[in-house]
Amino acid sequence: MLFGSIVSSPRGSLSPQKALELANIYLETAFNVTDSDIALVLCHDTEMSLSQVRKSVKHDKSSTVVQGVATAYIGLGKLLESRGHASGAQASYKKAEKLGGNVHDLTRPTDTYRPSSITESFKGTLHSAGGSQDMGAVKTSPPDHQQHSNVSTVPSTIPSHIFAENIPPPTIQVKLPGPDERLDNTIQLVCCLDLLKVAQSPDTKLEPTALKWTQTVEKDKDEQERLHGIATDVIRAFKREEIKDAKVVAEVVCLAPILDKNTFHDLLGEFYSGVDHSGLLKFQQLEGLAQLIQGADQGHLSSDDLVKILGLLSARLMDTHQQSSQHMYQLTLAVSHVLDAMADTKVADLNREKLHEPLSSYLSGLKKSSDPFLVYQAAYAYQALLCVPDDETTWQAAMRRSGKVVQGVSGLVSAVKGLDLIKFIEGLENIQKGVSGVSNLVGAVKSAYDGVTSLMAGGQGLMESLKEGLSFERKRDWYSALRGADALILDGELATFRKLVCEAPCRYDPAFQWGVCHRLGEMASNPKWDVMTRRSAIAFLGEIYRNDEMWGTQVSIKQWILNILMQLSSSAEGPPQLHTTAAEILLRDLEKSDDIKKRALYRACRENGPIAYLLKVALPELASPSLLDRVQNRPDVEGNLRILRRQRTKERGIAVYIQPQAKASLQAADDTRFPLMDKVKEFLGSSQKVFLLLGDSGAGKSTFSRELELDLWQSYKNKTDRIPLHINLPAIDKPEHDMIAKQLRRDEFTESQIREMKHYRKFILICDGYDESQQTHNLYMSNRLNQDGEWDAQMVISCRSEYLGSDYRDRFQPGNRNQQLDSPLFQQAVITPFSNDQIHDYIKQYVSINEPLWREEDYKQALNLIPSLKDLVKNPFLMTLSLDVLPRMVDPGQHLTSARVTRVALYDHFVEQWLERGKKRLAEKDMSPWMREAFEKLSAQGFTLNGIEYLKKFAAAIYKEQGGQPVVEYSHLVDQESWKEVFFSSREMQLLHEACPLTRNGNQHRFIHRSLLEYGLARAAFDPQDRKNRAALETALSRRGSVSSSMSVEIGGGEETTATITEQEPDPNSPLVWRRFVNDYSLLQFLEERVQQEPVFKDQLLAYIEHSKKDKKWRLAAANAITILVRAGVQFIGTDLRGIQIPGADLSYGMFDSVQLEESNLRKVNLRGAWLRQTDLSKADMTGVQFGELPYLSVNSEVWSCAYSPDGTSFTIGLSGGVIYVYSTSNWEITRFFYEHYGDVRGVVYSPDGSLICSSSLDKTVRIWTTESGCCRHTLTDHTGEVYCVAYSPHGNQLASGSRDKTIRLWNPATASCFQVLFGHENTVNSVKYSPGGERLASGSDDFTVRLWNVAAGECSRIFDSHSDEVWGIAFSPQGKQVASSSKDKTIRLWDVESGSCCHTLEGHNDGVGGVVYSTKGDQVISRSRDGTVRVWDVQSGTCRQTMTGHASGVFCVACSPTSNQVVSGGQDRTVRLWDLSFRGSQHISNGHSSVVEDVKCSPNGKVIASSSFDTTIRLWDADTGACLRTLGGHSDTVAGVAFSPEGSRIASGSMDKTVRLWDMDTGTCQHILTGHTEGVYDIVYSPQGDQVASASDDETVRLWNAATGKHCGTLSGHTDGALSVAYSADGSIIATGSRDHTVRLWNVGATACISILIGHYSWVHDVEFSPGGDQVASASSDSTVRLWSVATGQCCFTLTGHNRGVSRVTYSYKGDLLASGSWDKSVRLWDVASGQCQAVVHNFQGPVKGVAWTPSPDANFLITGCRDGSVLKWQVIEEEEQYRVNLCWSVTNGSLTVVGASIQDVRGLTSLNKQLLKQRGAEGEPENLFRETSKNVITMASVVSQMRQPSGRMVPDSTSIIHLPDEQAQQQDEQ
Repeated sequence: MLFGSIVSSPRGSLSPQKALELANIYLETAFNVTDSDIALVLCHDTEMSLSQVRKSVKHDKSSTVVQGVATAYIGLGKLLESRGHASGAQASYKKAEKLGGNVHDLTRPTDTYRPSSITESFKGTLHSAGGSQDMGAVKTSPPDHQQHSNVSTVPSTIPSHIFAENIPPPTIQVKLPGPDERLDNTIQLVCCLDLLKVAQSPDTKLEPTALKWTQTVEKDKDEQERLHGIATDVIRAFKREEIKDAKVVAEVVCLAPILDKNTFHDLLGEFYSGVDHSGLLKFQQLEGLAQLIQGADQGHLSSDDLVKILGLLSARLMDTHQQSSQHMYQLTLAVSHVLDAMADTKVADLNREKLHEPLSSYLSGLKKSSDPFLVYQAAYAYQALLCVPDDETTWQAAMRRSGKVVQGVSGLVSAVKGLDLIKFIEGLENIQKGVSGVSNLVGAVKSAYDGVTSLMAGGQGLMESLKEGLSFERKRDWYSALRGADALILDGELATFRKLVCEAPCRYDPAFQWGVCHRLGEMASNPKWDVMTRRSAIAFLGEIYRNDEMWGTQVSIKQWILNILMQLSSSAEGPPQLHTTAAEILLRDLEKSDDIKKRALYRACRENGPIAYLLKVALPELASPSLLDRVQNRPDVEGNLRILRRQRTKERGIAVYIQPQAKASLQAADDTRFPLMDKVKEFLGSSQKVFLLLGDSGAGKSTFSRELELDLWQSYKNKTDRIPLHINLPAIDKPEHDMIAKQLRRDEFTESQIREMKHYRKFILICDGYDESQQTHNLYMSNRLNQDGEWDAQMVISCRSEYLGSDYRDRFQPGNRNQQLDSPLFQQAVITPFSNDQIHDYIKQYVSINEPLWREEDYKQALNLIPSLKDLVKNPFLMTLSLDVLPRMVDPGQHLTSARVTRVALYDHFVEQWLERGKKRLAEKDMSPWMREAFEKLSAQGFTLNGIEYLKKFAAAIYKEQGGQPVVEYSHLVDQESWKEVFFSSREMQLLHEACPLTRNGNQHRFIHRSLLEYGLARAAFDPQDRKNRAALETALSRRGSVSSSMSVEIGGGEETTATITEQEPDPNSPLVWRRFVNDYSLLQFLEERVQQEPVFKDQLLAYIEHSKKDKKWRLAAANAITILVRAGVQFIGTDLRGIQIPGADLSYGMFDSVQLEESNLRKVNLRGAWLRQTDLSKADMTGVQFGELPYLSVNSEVWSCAYSPDGTSFTIGLSGGVIYVYSTSNWEITRFFYEHYGDVRGVVYSPDGSLICSSSLDKTVRIWTTESGCCRHTLTDHTGEVYCVAYSPHGNQLASGSRDKTIRLWNPATASCFQVLFGHENTVNSVKYSPGGERLASGSDDFTVRLWNVAAGECSRIFDSHSDEVWGIAFSPQGKQVASSSKDKTIRLWDVESGSCCHTLEGHNDGVGGVVYSTKGDQVISRSRDGTVRVWDVQSGTCRQTMTGHASGVFCVACSPTSNQVVSGGQDRTVRLWDLSFRGSQHISNGHSSVVEDVKCSPNGKVIASSSFDTTIRLWDADTGACLRTLGGHSDTVAGVAFSPEGSRIASGSMDKTVRLWDMDTGTCQHILTGHTEGVYDIVYSPQGDQVASASDDETVRLWNAATGKHCGTLSGHTDGALSVAYSADGSIIATGSRDHTVRLWNVGATACISILIGHYSWVHDVEFSPGGDQVASASSDSTVRLWSVATGQCCFTLTGHNRGVSRVTYSYKGDLLASGSWDKSVRLWDVASGQCQAVVHNFQGPVKGVAWTPSPDANFLITGCRDGSVLKWQVIEEEEQYRVNLCWSVTNGSLTVVGASIQDVRGLTSLNKQLLKQRGAEGEPENLFRETSKNVITMASVVSQMRQPSGRMVPDSTSIIHLPDEQAQQQDEQ
């Protein structure tokens, strides 16, 4: 139904017109209620609906809908203003003005604009049944004066919005069938035959589509006969039906209007006979008889027929005096219908003596009945009886029809003249003249209400008062008035109906008011009427109740209205409907009446509740199978569906369920969540076809799927609804083919039923477990859903997130894989972890349902106190496990903070508890003696241990025999002697199977949750309770440190842990040996935790690795083992792994520092982001190894621009100096070069066919080159300023260029002529791009704006001005719906082209964003920035998917390959870098810095390390483990320095944002922000006493601050350039500073005066440090030296040389005997302070070392370093025989591949690209040259250089030369 679709759908699924209609409904209701709280709630609903409309339509102020929104906002403002909410009113007025509304013109929205009735857009739409054409609305045009005519103004007491206009009557959507096509329902048959009938009338007009159908069928006699024959067969089937229930009767009586006279009489006789011969009165046949009479065509019923029927009914009526009033009411109702029909047809020969008088006497006698409904119906019948012998009455002309119109489809024809209201009212007045004393009647009505208080006090029931005022004495005009009202309602003349009710002379008559209220109630509850009509009906009831002056105070009418409203407010099943809400709001408003008597009446009615006689809403549903189905031989499916519905509902049971929240994509932030059920229902109400539901293991996907199915079954009504079908994919054999039929067979549907549903029913498929079924197919496409002749279905499909790679949409999207960009038929959502509120709700439900040992407060306390528990229970399945086992896991009296709860521990306890409960259940169960004996035997051996063993073996067998497919089908006869038999055959196995966490459905068995299957396999790989494991553990522990160890692994902290590998061979039957675990992430998680908890398991894994050296049969186990160890965080440092065989292992982001891997088998190993510093890989087999990165190209100057050719085979870059290189992407060798520009090439672009390249340059020209010859075809010179950008139109017939001259020029590339100049920008135009269709052009400028241009008109059509700084980059999405812009303000904005609204603002870059491009599919945006990074963003969610680091400085250009997932970027560091976006591997979750680490410090107690970074954060690390403890965020720019206070409780930080911040280390809160510096702060330090903080700034000063208050207390001025470093002496009396002015200065703190200037460095002084004794100062400089100065004399004691680039940091050891320095040469040096000699060098850092610090430990020397690559590393400095050895303890990296110093000598299998990558990253040696790649088109570099020498003497440098900048220039570039 139309109305149902509005109120049951989310607001977002409504059309703009419907949403506006809904807003007006809310607003009108708010105007009418007196309760302010209710009114404000309705105002909020109005605002939400209007906001939805604004999002959905264009801001075209001429649009009717937009005008309606503006008007509604004005009305909302007026209402809020009247309720005293001035601020809300002003906000509404502003929105109205923005949309073009005039705030001063309107008072209420209905005074000017009211949207047309919702049904106008849906009236009578009839569709062809799949033929070649769509059949539109089938209707005729009513007479002119009837079409939506407004009636003259009614009395002012009725609001104008109530039935404001006449509307078309309700219509039903029916599709017209094609020839010989099977009919869907009987209404369709009736509609077809009625069209054929009325089309014969010359006055009938049909719409073109209906006319065409009618003309076609009129020519097809066979089709006509078929349709008539079906109608006859339906009647025959009805006559054969033994039990004629309401559904069968409803189906057959609707045929009445289209039957010929003989067939009609045949059907009438069947009903007559049924009523006449039945012993007990059959109400359904009686009602059917009445409906048949009402629907009879003219001439079908004679007077004799009616008299005969009336006689029968009269006789039965008189026989029912001993029966219930319900029987009598139904019979009286039927008599009324017959009498109505007799009055309509002018029957005049009724036998007064035999029929008239007895019937009138009997009806009069019913007045004594205690049933008010019966009394009213009797009075109505009596009045009808009085009208039967009369001459034609005023309503009869309107009620008679030349041909009856099908009920509910009356919009099809209009063949009679409407009711003349004026003459009708005159006729009523003539009748009224026969009734004496109208005024007396009015007085009686008023007096009746006045007596309500005494009536109640006197004990008379309120029900009794309903009978008062009903007359049986004489003919009254109220009957005629109600008959006229019926005629008006039938034709939709509601405005006329309102006028009739308000002006009828009988309007004060209680009987008339009763009848009017009854009709209004039925209109309000009838979903066939539109929303506005139903709301108006309710409002009309409210007016009659409130307005005593106009309608009187008759108690019975007030009661009747309250009764109707109570029925309406409680009539809806499922979600609240709008009419129920409106009725409830009205009731609440009436409850607060100022009239005491009305309040008393209201309370009494509320206490008694609604009366049992329900309003007649609609005809009953058709039977299943219907008569038509049987005639057409349709199999009954509804019966089986009801069985399925009951079964699925029963299986749901009582369980805890929390509505899940979801987000739009995997990359979206969790705080963007929304209710998942609402989103899915919005999808189901749309035209989309596939909804993908993602989530982690245990996130609740299956639970939601079952809940969704249950919800859909509850709302399922009949065969017009979609059938919800839950499909457990793992239980279906090959679901990629015909999965719906396979599931229906499992649900015991027959083949004929399946065929029926395939061709005639629609489905909602809920496909659960895509990952568990190990699918790779696109099930939507492989099952051919929604294709011709196939299943009609929408699909909701669930899958684990980790099962899919980064590019998974083609597995689910409808359509061709090459045409799936941004598919409108596909939607996805990702279930988010539980929020705190959801966790608490879950606990509350769980405690209420299960009544566990713990109370709700106990669980909440545990969540707050047990470490990491709250993170675990954010997963719904782990929440279930936790609540179940926590009372068992935590010992009584144990302090909760000491309890250790992990994921694997939860599963351990859960399984044990489940088995113990299973044992108890079995013990109480009646068993046979043999079963009891088996049970006792298992119990004696340890039932739980046996159960765990069964679980392990069963899980292992499922993986080994079924590849992990979780459903096991077992049949005793079929599976004898199979692997399954051992788990099901014996009595012991049967008992264990019953006790384990398994579920059974028929012959299918599976674990209750997929994760339990994975847990079982993980426990089969390692069981901590296994006795052999315990023995091995004891052996290993007893031999720790033995010299016989064959393997040594260093773990974080620097302690050497030696694991003894015994001679005994590992278990060959372990799943680790035969199952590859590498990509089973959920399973790996169990094993990772085992490694962290069980040392013996780590030893076993190391044993597998060790044995793989000698025997390749262990290589799969070794690959699994090392994968598990790496994921568990085990770091391999200095380990001997020579000769290991681990093909296919996942070592991504693993730590392998100085490891020996010579001659190892590393085939297809994943090494993405691995740390391989100084690792020996010589002679290893690295065939197919994956690094997840590509090598970069080194060129000789900055790379300003780049572009891919359209076919992706070539790539072009533009360089500074005017050079252009063209590369072949097959081998990345130069194939062409252009060199005629004399300025930086800021733009390059290919023509659409790839034959031309266009370039723009700072030399003010645009040049067009031929790719084949390399010649310059044209030079375009019209710009007067530098040309920064150029773009080809999609058709290649235009060029656009943007310039510093503030213009955009459009060129004809064929003629090199400029044909258009676009003016408008007020500054440099930095970027231009054409839309995919070429009709638009987007431009970005230094004037902070983005402009959209109409290319044909040469005009600016829209301006986006939200950026706060220069706009540097522009891109159109591939679909042209979106524009992305990047800016110097560090953001990217995504704009909707049509609406101009900003969809997302992408933030994350730390510097200006120079450019942006869309991925080929349009689902990602790639940005490049001056911060040296390239970022990948998700378009849908606006979140950052990936940050790619590697450039040493700003990135100037980026391009996305049109044929692959490859991105290329170029920049200031003179490199072109290639990035692979499609790489699949384990996700790296890093807590490390995302950019340069600027400084590191260690806390005074040595337990915490602080690091500051270019990424604007400070991070705190556990000094022992390297775990991130906290991240401090708040600075808006690089944090250059960090310092601990002396007691270690506070931290100070200095930033390039010119501020100093003081932090509380324990809470992470910022206590003070110190401002005053005018430039960036480079260094920060606490005084030794902790009372003062000193900060060094680029503003040439050092400021002193009070550490407690943050107040400025002094400034040290004197440096002539920026101050870069500051340090206090040990006693705090002296400060040393270092500066860009090349000097070190010593200052007296108290006097704030300079006491000494130390001169000797010849470049910047980056760092200064006092020795622990305070007698010496060390300084580090860009001049590559460290100098040691005497504080007393100011003389230089030593100059430490050895670094070959600038020194960034210097620091003294705790004892002061050693000095450590970090340098831009990527090394750290240790110096002996006494001699000045270098003691050790740590080489091969990934980048410059920016931070160095010693830990304050007198017992051991530990060094902390921070590097430009974002890494923080801890080292142990060990002195051995006067030599120093430096060992790595732990490393935290940002996931970058590190191979500096690694040996790749004679490595086998490396591709040339991988070889180049490793060499670029610092690997040493030459691998075997097995892959020699050549290209015929490659130009040798020698030839390039020779050809590039020009006569002028200008030479383009060799592109392969890697130029190192001078140190100072390089570091200045770095700091910029």
